[in-house]
Amino acid sequence: MSHKHRDPVYPEGLTGVFDTHAHLYDERILADSGNVLERALKCGVDTVLVPADNEETSKKAVDFVREWDGYKGIDLYCSVGVHPHEASSYDDRTEQALIGLIAEREKHKIKAIGEIGLDYYYDLSPRDVQRDVFRRQLQIAYELDIPFILHEREATQDSLNILKEAKQKGMMLASPGVCHCCTCSAEIAKILIDMGFYIGFDGPLTFKNNKKTPGVLEICPWDRILVETDSPYLTPEPNRGMTNEPAFVTLVVEKIAQLKGADPQEVARITRENGMNLFRIK
Repeated sequence: MSHKHRDPVYPEGLTGVFDTHAHLYDERILADSGNVLERALKCGVDTVLVPADNEETSKKAVDFVREWDGYKGIDLYCSVGVHPHEASSYDDRTEQALIGLIAEREKHKIKAIGEIGLDYYYDLSPRDVQRDVFRRQLQIAYELDIPFILHEREATQDSLNILKEAKQKGMMLASPGVCHCCTCSAEIAKILIDMGFYIGFDGPLTFKNNKKTPGVLEICPWDRILVETDSPYLTPEPNRGMTNEPAFVTLVVEKIAQLKGADPQEVARITRENGMNLFRIK
């Protein structure tokens, strides 16, 4: 299906929107960074968290924030960590590099470890390696008192088992993190919320054939909802098929408002406050 003849929709009119998950160092966006950030600001997105997925992109996320934070008034933060796809690359040296970055978290504006977790959909790293690396990074999150960004795909039971195991050992923060781009059932989401998690909603919430995520939103308390783009992936309707960017998170805000019967600006305010609370941004 060709999308060449459509112009992207950039909804304006909101203020104070926080996109809590955008890979702005990705080469599909990086060359256009100034324009991407200006479009975000024009749509009311003034705060963005840039997550990582391996040691290299952890450094890229830190560098991006150093270079672009404050551009025309935008606030940028980042996370560092190793995604389950990249778990095979994780070793003691990687671990020390992450710990070293987090030791200087204030300087680097690092607010979380992530993305971390399990992904059995692609199985790009062996499952036992994924589980081991997930456990190791959960331990860092607890010991260094920093929240984490959970990536879980087709690995719900193992992810829950590992999280419950950490909680039983007393190694889980009261607000441990966010279930990024939540794809689980409402029943599993409720278990995560009861464990203290926030739930991240992205473009798939706007997809016409998606029945599951609106069900998760329905049971999600207002004080646990975060909005994300996952740029450059998961572009929301009606821009689906284009490269995602933080400006489009406003489409997710509008969809939440529609499904919850709420005012979009109020959704923007609440989700921003939630992001500030989880990531401890003053």
